[in-house]
Amino acid sequence: MRCELILFDTSGERKYLCAKELPRFLKAAQRADSDTDAFCRLLVYTGCRLSEALALTPRRLDPDTGRVVFRTLKRRRSVFRAVPVPPDLMAALRRIAASRTKDAPLWRWSRQTAWRRVKRIMESAGIAGAHAMPKGLRHGFGVANAEGNVPMATTQKWLGHAKLETTAIYQQAVGREEAALARRIWRHWR
Repeated sequence: MRCELILFDTSGERKYLCAKELPRFLKAAQRADSDTDAFCRLLVYTGCRLSEALALTPRRLDPDTGRVVFRTLKRRRSVFRAVPVPPDLMAALRRIAASRTKDAPLWRWSRQTAWRRVKRIMESAGIAGAHAMPKGLRHGFGVANAEGNVPMATTQKWLGHAKLETTAIYQQAVGREEAALARRIWRHWR
């Protein structure tokens, strides 16, 4: 396994949004139209792939359990996974869903349009570099889960990884996240 190729690009730049950037991204998304804001929050709070968000339909919203059900698109057979979302995000998704049929996508955007919208929010938030793209949000979700001590098996399920080894990449936290982990160890030695 080559973890450094997942968390860093070929020039050594990180490919995930860190704990300081995610709130800035969310704040910038709030200033966008409501559909773009909901889309961006879905990416941040679930770690879903851009294509999985675009494939989301009203039928896949489960307000009774507070979860969104994604079809994992990286596998040959259909695999569904349920990921919890904050109540305000569920409410926003349901507002969008109200104007759609049960099997119509919530967003009628092309992949390129969605990518550009996310990129515009990144720029508005002052986020630049290899991580300033939708995939950076997915990686940021994985790192945040590792930093928050979410069990790897839960993170694996939420991200739709077939192998736990793929999820383990996020345990290789770096920078500020790594320093936070180190500080937890250091306090035992004082």
